[in-house]
Amino acid sequence: MRSSIFLAAIAATLLPSRFALADDWGCQVVLCLADPRGPEAESACVPPIGKLWTALRHGDPFPTCNFNSSSTDLPSSVLSAIPASTLANLGNGSGAVNVAASSNYCREDLLHWGGPEQSELLCSASGAINVTIDGTLFTRVWWDAPGQDSTIAEYYGTPMAGVPATAPYDPTMAAQQFMQLQNETDYGNSGGNGGGQ
Repeated sequence: MRSSIFLAAIAATLLPSRFALADDWGCQVVLCLADPRGPEAESACVPPIGKLWTALRHGDPFPTCNFNSSSTDLPSSVLSAIPASTLANLGNGSGAVNVAASSNYCREDLLHWGGPEQSELLCSASGAINVTIDGTLFTRVWWDAPGQDSTIAEYYGTPMAGVPATAPYDPTMAAQQFMQLQNETDYGNSGGNGGGQ
């Protein structure tokens, strides 16, 4: 796990001028999305992530990244700083996937009633990008979410100074939990004393 945190921490080191190919933009994006502090915490991540949001809003596919070929293009000073086990596993179960947000895949706190007559359960975010490192969910970033930053970053690794870990949850269960909580609230507001009229 320490190597995974290191990978996220060196994102800024890897980004600035070394990557130029389209596939490399995908690697920049994945490294920025893996930052536990959020995808735009480093100033070097702002341009590639801004480009990502624009591309996704236009319906373009999520960029690809081949870590194995891109890692050979890294400067030797960076390569020597990355643990060999991390480099060996980058291509095996490391990457990112964009999932469209909906009532069937959302955070519970992003669900709301909308549509005609406020009768449709909707998700306030456009999508969620799940980043895995070494086959394990590392971060999830909800994009086009409401709020000032329009992203919500969730980190699933070991808690770090200033970056708490998110408790694991299943976004496919959010609607069921939302409805259950709403039913409990509605029942409580109706008196819920068990007596009839």
